[in-house]
Order: sequence, then structure tokens, then C-alpha cells
Amino acid sequence: MSVDPTTNKAADLARARAALIGSPALAPEKRPVPDAATLRRALGDLFELWLSGQARDAGVTGGSGFALLAVGGLARGEMLPYSDLDLVLLHDGDQPEKVQAIADELWYPIWDANIGLDHSVRTVPEALRVAGEDLSAALGLLDARHIAGDEDLSDLLIGEIRQQWRRDAPRRLPQLVEHAQQRWVRAGEVAHRSEPDVKNGRGGLRDVQLLNALALAHLTDGLRLAAEDAPGGGLGTAYRRLLDVRTELHRVAGRGREQLRAQDADEIAAALHLGDRFALSRLISDEARTISFAVEVGLRTARGAVPRRSRSMRGLLPVRRPLDEGVVEHGGEVVLARDAIPSHDPGLVLRAANASARTGMPISTSTLHRLADYAPEIRGTWSGSVRDSLLDLLATGPALLEPVEALDRMGLWGRLFPEWDFVRDLPPRDAMHAWTVDRHLLEAVAHAAPLTTRVSRPDLLLLGALVHDIGKGRGGDHSEIGARMAGVIGTRMGLWPDDVDILADVVTHHLLLAQTIARRDVDAPETAAYVAGKIGHSAVLLEILGALAEADAKATGPGVWSDWKETLTGRLVANTAELIGGGVVEPPAPLTEAALARYQADDVVVEITPTDQDHRFDVTMSAPDESGVLAKMAGVLAISDLRVLRAVVRSEAGKAINTFTVAPFYGDPPEAGLLRQRLRGALAGTIDVPQRLAQMRSVPEPRAPRDGVPGQAVLAPPVVRWVHDDVATLEVRATDRPGLLSAVSAVIERNGGSIRWAAVTTMGGTVVDTFALSWEAPVDQRRRLIIAEQVRAACLET
Repeated sequence: MSVDPTTNKAADLARARAALIGSPALAPEKRPVPDAATLRRALGDLFELWLSGQARDAGVTGGSGFALLAVGGLARGEMLPYSDLDLVLLHDGDQPEKVQAIADELWYPIWDANIGLDHSVRTVPEALRVAGEDLSAALGLLDARHIAGDEDLSDLLIGEIRQQWRRDAPRRLPQLVEHAQQRWVRAGEVAHRSEPDVKNGRGGLRDVQLLNALALAHLTDGLRLAAEDAPGGGLGTAYRRLLDVRTELHRVAGRGREQLRAQDADEIAAALHLGDRFALSRLISDEARTISFAVEVGLRTARGAVPRRSRSMRGLLPVRRPLDEGVVEHGGEVVLARDAIPSHDPGLVLRAANASARTGMPISTSTLHRLADYAPEIRGTWSGSVRDSLLDLLATGPALLEPVEALDRMGLWGRLFPEWDFVRDLPPRDAMHAWTVDRHLLEAVAHAAPLTTRVSRPDLLLLGALVHDIGKGRGGDHSEIGARMAGVIGTRMGLWPDDVDILADVVTHHLLLAQTIARRDVDAPETAAYVAGKIGHSAVLLEILGALAEADAKATGPGVWSDWKETLTGRLVANTAELIGGGVVEPPAPLTEAALARYQADDVVVEITPTDQDHRFDVTMSAPDESGVLAKMAGVLAISDLRVLRAVVRSEAGKAINTFTVAPFYGDPPEAGLLRQRLRGALAGTIDVPQRLAQMRSVPEPRAPRDGVPGQAVLAPPVVRWVHDDVATLEVRATDRPGLLSAVSAVIERNGGSIRWAAVTTMGGTVVDTFALSWEAPVDQRRRLIIAEQVRAACLET
């Protein structure tokens, strides 16, 4: 659809853009534009035609003293479906009475067309002054391109801006670097995030624009970086492919989104003819790594190109300082010594990486290429020195990430670990994971390094962290597959056979503690016996698994490891260690006669005691043991703004005496007397707990977005499953809502079940509740399915 340049109506522009983009509901093959690049060109032509006509009608013509310039995506020829228009109205300052009227005639139709607009009105001196003060404005104006009006005025600004940038860029380089680093902290890394920001993240599109700005100031070689045979691959190709991803991301999302969500990945992959989201993830990671490498080299070159003050003649000659055997520092980089021979030294790669991690200096590009060209694969069993170099590298913690990334980019890491090919750039299947699988493994090592003093075998902890998920991406149980692979890796590295067995066991059981905490009572003696039996009563393996559980959780994503999970893991490990050491794990202390008498003296008792953790309290409630009492207790806690983290249920002499570990949503918990009063009311029926909970939730009926307008919040579908274990365990995953524990408890109690204990974990607004149950009579599979369906319905009740 074209725009009539004589009318320039906002509605024409809106309709034309919508026709080009097409509905995101259409299959890719039915969309009006065949590919992302064609769509960008068509959108650019559309906006330029419309703006030229609008500018002409507003009096912005040749020799008028006014000019319309594009910056941003339109200026670069990269107009995306829902990108904002970035425009500058330039004037010579001789006709101030016309400026506002012309600006209104240009800007208002764009707003009326519901198109985002970033605009400014400047004279040439004003634009130069703003660019000199505001780094973002300066970078934007470097892309400025004439659209309509007085072309001489546009050329004057473009020429002056670029001359000013070349003059000031060396002085502003530290500010430019800090600006980029702050952006990287906010947006993360494109190559390894499971849901990357392809525009702003490290290795994203804005980094290429940063390199272009450096090249324009002659601080780095833009042509070399853009070449197809450049280090790390062609920057231009990487940029175009990420731009295609971003284009389809806009089209699928129906708005200007920069972060690729997992639920959109398959559709974007199909539009780009990539097959599935795994292929898309690998493409994004590959291209982002190319850009990251280029920006790293470009910034390093730019720093070297800026003259330093007060450098003596001696200071101009970089000193070669030894760092390790065959590895030296030269000019702030890790390089090979003059007499180093990579083809005869298999351990040289790891020593260079280790030196980089310990000093914080990057491995030079020439060194990486020399190692890639000549370093041999290690055939047969590793020597002890090579293995020690790997362990030294892993022990550096977060510092290992950059050098390992450099090795992997050049194919050197894969020579050490051929198994890495299966997990490289592999997107996670679980939404809780923030990283691709390969980066998750390295993050786990980084988090394990500070924990090495907790265990007697720190080497096996680090190696276990490195390979615990190595079996992913092959189908089947990744723990079993990974254990076999870990055995091969350990043997190749020259570990003692017993150590190879431990490493394989670490991979086999790396989820054991987390799953046990979720499904069993950590304080029960039989739980410690269960874990000890699983690990063959190995104290060394138990230590490693305890530390790895923490490192693995921290490497998964924010909020996965909590102080509460740390407490439960610590108690489980301590109880199991006591049992393995020949001690006896005592069950929770029974109620003393005095406590039992206190609970028997009154029909309803409520006690609140602080725990050893901040904002955590134990609430013990006692009431006559009858059907539904647990649901009412949990409901009273919910309407009192207390989130239940764990519940332990017991019955003594006809009384239900249940202890809940709770966390107030805010402030301190209510007084025990108030909770007691509310529990009495719930038991007597004077307080309708379900009704109170419904009022608290007050969630309108969910509805989907419609016509591009966001809908109301949609509840994630709950997942309810029976865990096949020697304990009848029901696992419930659902959107966190007030009274969820009460609702599920009510279903279980209505069906004749008793809850022995319950644990609640909340992650990102989703709860994972686990209930250990007992039944008065055996429950067959059909009955279990009915109960699960009733629980699922209860999770969705409003």
C-alpha cells in the first residue's frame, strides 16, 4: 500500500505501515513481506516518502532555511516495524516566528498515526553544543541523514558533528566505555542469556554502532572489524542477522520489544527459516560472540590509540613481564613468550587462560590465533600439570568467564572438552534458567569456587560443577547420560579410578538434595537414611553435593537460592552426615508433658516464636483434630498476611498441633491473640475463610490481549502431579495467590487424606508446594487422578 504524497494524512501512514507489517497472527509464509530485510527497506521508503511530502507542505524546502534530518534507525536504513521515528528539525535561526508552526505540522500527524517519535528542534550551534554535552546525543547525530529541505544546512551540521567527534572522542573515550559498561550491566550478555536483549546487551546491535563511532574517530579500524575474515567472523554479517532477529521480534510481539522471550522463539525461528528455537538460540549466540569479540578488540585498540600524558621514552616501550611458563604480559595483554612453542606444549592454552583470569588482562588476539593454529589436541591421558592448570583456572571463580569465552570462541575449549559441543549455546528448557546451558556450567563453577574450603575434595567440586549438566541436549535423563560422559572426561583427565567414580556420582546425584528437600521432611530420620543410601554412605560425595546444590541454584537465576533453601539444605546435609558418621538422627523432639498440657488446657492455642533467620517465624496452632482443620489454619494465616514457607503436622491426644514457618508480607506478624481469635472464628464458622480469601484475591476473570491492547493478568495453568516415591507426595506448581495452601489442604482433607508435612517455595510469582500425605485407606490410580484434578481446579478458583 502506498501513501498519496498530496494528502499526507496520519491515517494513510498508519494504514500503510500496518499493511506492510501484517498481523503477527499470520503464518510467516502468508505475510505480505517475504523477509526481514525487505520489510525494513519497505518501511524506510514509506516513512521517507511520507516525511518528504509532509515537510514540503510545511515549507521545509530547498533554500528555506529549514531541514529535516533522520537519526537512529531511519537514518541507518534500519526502520523496524515498531521503532520510533528519531527526527531533527534544523533551522538557520533567521525565522524564529515560523519554527513552532513548522514543527507542529511535522510532529502532530506522526503522533496522530500512533507512531513513537523522538524529536528535537535545533540550530547548528545548538546541536553542536548538545552533542558536546550529551554523549547519547552525540552518538545519535553521527548517523544523521538528510530527508528534506535545505540540504546545505544538513550537510553543514553533519560535517561539523563528525569533525567535533573526531576532535573530542579521545578525551571522551573513558565516558564512552563507562556508558557501554553500564548498558551491559543493565541488559546482560546476548550470547548466553536465555532471553537476550538483542539491541542493548553485550554483543548486541548497539555495540556495532559503538564500534562505528570509534572507527569514525579513527580510534579503531572499522574496515578490518567489518571484514568477513575478521577475528571471530564477519561483523557485518553478525549485525545483519541480529537485525533480522530484532525485526521479526517486533513483528511477532506487535510492539517495539528488544528482549526475545522464550515463548516467541519458535515463531521467530520459523520466520527466519531456522527450524526451531534451539537453532535460533545458537545463531544469536554465535553472532553475539562475534560482536563481543569485535567490541573487545575495538575498545582495546581505541585505548591504545589515545596518547597518554607524561609518557617517557622508556614508557613507550612495553615491558614483557613473565606470568607463567611460556606466558608473559606485554602492553596490558597476555601473550606468549618468544620461546614458547604451542605445537609442543599442550598445557600452554590453559596456562594462558589462567594468567588472564588471575591478572584480569585479556589474551591478545594474535595469541589466540596462534594458539588456535598450532595448539594440539591432547591425545591420550592428560598430564598432571595440564590437569592442575585447569583446576587453577576453575578456582579463579568469576574471573574464568572471559578467558574461557575467548578460548571457546577460537575453538580451543572444545579441543579440551569435545563434549562441550552438545551444550554450547543450548537454550534451557526450564524458564527459571537465566543462561544457556554452557554458560550455566561456567556460572556454577564461578559460584562453586568460594565454597571449595567447605569440602575435603575441592578439585572434584569444581570439576563436578563444570560437568554436572553436560548430558543435556542429547535426550533422555541428563543426569544418567552426563554421569557416563563425566566418567569418560575424568578418565581422559587422568583422575584416579576412585575419583572418576565420585565425579560420575556427583553428576548422577546433583539434583538429589534439591529434590529431597522438595519432597520429604528434612528433619525425619528416614530422610537422612534415604539420602545416605542413595550416595552409598559417602561422606566425601555428600560434602560435594551440598556445595554443588548451592552453586547450581545460584547459577540458575536470581531468587532460586534463598536463605530458607540454604537452611533446609544445611539441615539435610548435617543429618545425613551424622548418620554416615555412625551417629543417630533423632526425630523432632516430641512434645513435653508441659507443652502437651498447655495445648490440652485450651481448645485453641496459638504461639509465635522467632527463628534464627530474619523475618521468619514459627507459628504453632493447636485445635481439636477434625477434618478440615489444617485448611482453616492455613486460611487464617493467609488472611493475616502471612506467607507459609513450611508446615509440619502432628496429632496428639485428639489435638491437631501444627507448626508453620511463615514470613510476613510486610512488617511484623500479628499478635498471637489476634490469630487465636481468628482461628476460633474459622472453626466456629463465624469467619468464612474461603470468602475472605476470595475478597483478598479479587482477580477479575482472565482474558487474552485483544487488538494490540494488553489484557488483564492471565494465570499460568497449574501443574499437579504425584511423585512416584516411597512416600505419597503431591507436587503443585501454580501462580502464587493468597490462601493457595488452604485451598489445596481442603481438597486433600475432603478426600480422606492427612498431610504429614508440606513445603512451599516461591520463585518469580510461582509456588512449588509439596505435600507428603497419608491415607486412611489405599488410594488407587484413578482416585489419585481425581484428586489431582480437584487440586488443579482449586488453584484456579477466584
